[in-house]
Amino acid sequence: MNNVKVFVLMAGLTGLLMAIGQAVGGGQGAIIALLLSAGMNLFMYWGSSTMVLRSYGAQVVTAQEAPELYGMVDRLRQRAGLPMPVVAIAPQDQPNAFATGRNPEHAVVCVTQGILRVLSTDELEGVLAHELAHIKNRDMLLQTLAATMAGAIGNLAQFAFFFGGRSHDDEGGHPIAGIAMLIIGPLVAMVMQFAISRQREFKADAVGAEICGRPLSLANALLKLEAGARRIPMQVSPSAATLAIVNPLAAFSMRGISKWMSTHPPTAERVAALQAMAV
Repeated sequence: MNNVKVFVLMAGLTGLLMAIGQAVGGGQGAIIALLLSAGMNLFMYWGSSTMVLRSYGAQVVTAQEAPELYGMVDRLRQRAGLPMPVVAIAPQDQPNAFATGRNPEHAVVCVTQGILRVLSTDELEGVLAHELAHIKNRDMLLQTLAATMAGAIGNLAQFAFFFGGRSHDDEGGHPIAGIAMLIIGPLVAMVMQFAISRQREFKADAVGAEICGRPLSLANALLKLEAGARRIPMQVSPSAATLAIVNPLAAFSMRGISKWMSTHPPTAERVAALQAMAV
């Protein structure tokens, strides 16, 4: 069901891109915007691991430098059928973790110093399994595709604003409807992109629970991590924050904001889904 939802959302993004592209620049409008957005996002995708590690101030560690953590990742990645990822530790006190990299052969799993102090061994295994699930599911690629299409829609709106799209009168279209599409389109695209991100977090929770074999350990970890994120601030860019297992900027988020404007599902819903797996 998770995969079906993501497919529908990706299809919706594609349809929205083509509709706005047609309204702004005719048949070639969407293609030009897609190519521009793809160029920017492919650059980010290819060098994601280096840029994200730098954003978190993380350092790569070896088996000699962090034997327990390295050994834990090694055991779990074998269960998941993955090559050994690079292991890194970020100096932040906030308990958190993330995975990045363009494919399983160039993946990175990173944890903060805070998470090593807060979680039990079983809980840490659950978190690491969640991050390995993102690698196994190739979520970085999927998120890049979603960001590319959402970015292309935003590019089209900016192009129309600064340079004007094709004449609606020539095509018999309604100018007000066209303007509304260009204003609402990027917002709808962003909501769809965030929805895809939330679905992939649910998926990584489920696959991670299967990898470690203890859904409740991951559920307990999520509760501790959310509490830590609200108590201990972290300075990190919003783009890098989306990769973390819980939103590291939770302490700065607006209260009452609707969950459909978030890249992460509510922790209570994630915990409930994991508890259902344990029954």
